[in-house]
Amino acid sequence: MSDPTPSEPPGGPRDVVKYTFFHVRPEWRRRPASERREAREEFARTLERPIADLLWRTYSLVGTRAEADLLLWTIAPRLEPIQTLHGRLNATALAGYLDVPYSYLGMARRSEYLGEHAHGGEGSSARRRPLDRPYLFVYPFIKKREWYGLPFEERRRIMAEHFRIGHRYPSVEIHTGYSFGLDDMEFILAFEADDPATFLDLVAELRPSEASRYTALETPIFTARQMDVREALALADGAPE
Repeated sequence: MSDPTPSEPPGGPRDVVKYTFFHVRPEWRRRPASERREAREEFARTLERPIADLLWRTYSLVGTRAEADLLLWTIAPRLEPIQTLHGRLNATALAGYLDVPYSYLGMARRSEYLGEHAHGGEGSSARRRPLDRPYLFVYPFIKKREWYGLPFEERRRIMAEHFRIGHRYPSVEIHTGYSFGLDDMEFILAFEADDPATFLDLVAELRPSEASRYTALETPIFTARQMDVREALALADGAPE
């Protein structure tokens, strides 16, 4: 008997999003330079081997976080391609010297607070596609339980203010991952931006908003710069190319 075909979720297919943070152990940098160079190239070639339906981007956190050097952002319509990629990476020589201090899993979906009106930005689609802006800011997010006790129309009113503030910063694109039941967090937020200053101003303006009163957790926060995987690995290795 064949396995049953999974039913399609309401609203159509949803992308799975995964943010994996790697830390290079100090002992790796004491290995011979030629060995490290070969291992970096093996890791990069493994990452670049095609996997159907999988998108990925790499970012450097060197100099921005003490416990993370590299971010791998993966997007796929199913979990299987993401697992395949990580399985391949686990077989590389470099993987033996990599820790994963943070790892976040979520899914995209259309925001319930948008109603039926057209909306071209965040929350309007169950797909996620990188815009390839220079910076990515990532953090998990949990709301206070009181939030879910509010009437739905009250939550929608509060979120409307949140959306209006965000619309004043068109160069910042938000990618929300919903993690209910999938991971420890409720949401994984990722913001693409052209520069850190604009994102800082956006977050500062959101702080006094009504929605912020219902925030329970929004740390750790990661500031990452998009970078070719070879360049990011060399920087983490202490051998910028």
